[in-house]
Amino acid sequence: MIAAVRRLRTVTAAMPAEMEVRDGLAYSLWLPKGRPKGGVVILHGADSCKESHHDFARFVLPVGLAAVAFDQRGHGVSAGPMDGRALEDVAAMASLLRERIGDTKAPIALRGSSMGGCFAILAAEPAGAAAVVAICPASVAGLRRGLHDRRFEFAADLPALDTMFAGQDLSTVVGSLEVPLLLLHAEGDEVVPVEHSRELATHFAVPRSRLITLPGGHHRSIQHDDELQAVSLRFIEQAFAARG
Repeated sequence: MIAAVRRLRTVTAAMPAEMEVRDGLAYSLWLPKGRPKGGVVILHGADSCKESHHDFARFVLPVGLAAVAFDQRGHGVSAGPMDGRALEDVAAMASLLRERIGDTKAPIALRGSSMGGCFAILAAEPAGAAAVVAICPASVAGLRRGLHDRRFEFAADLPALDTMFAGQDLSTVVGSLEVPLLLLHAEGDEVVPVEHSRELATHFAVPRSRLITLPGGHHRSIQHDDELQAVSLRFIEQAFAARG
């Protein structure tokens, strides 16, 4: 008997088109084949790094979207501690992405997890975002407590961050957002209670905004789930399409 020969398909993972540093921020840029129809700025959480979310950057490429993931200050190989420029840095990465797309008016979404989810909401307006996806977003108060209690390992300029956070309230910002917001939260989240996202959802200002909660899980379980990444991508595509 002749054994059947199984042919194995070789899969080559997409790699960043560019890995550079701008103004001290280390970033990886991902470009699809052809002209991008928009892009996504990916924000990691506290004590994480850009590489942790390269899977989502790869996920958006097949539909013609570009992406940039970057190390927030105090993280990865970016320079210096996190300081009062944190939200400006998000806007700067959105500008960089539009520059690489070649269209200053290209729609850009922000997709952040935990601390990155909080920053994505806060930076939506200055970044000119067309949509925001926030996964288990941390609260401003929770981040400040964590910073002052030294719960995080990343380097931080506390006085500068206190100044940046002063007067910031996520509920107020969500209530003034003029672009759709998708909140994703695991009900078993042991770090940021799901009630935080449920409360934020009561302030939705745009009808297309959504809250999706998932039974069980934990603080990181949603970030890399293929099905929920697809949900996020469809939400972003629909938000871009609605712009006309």
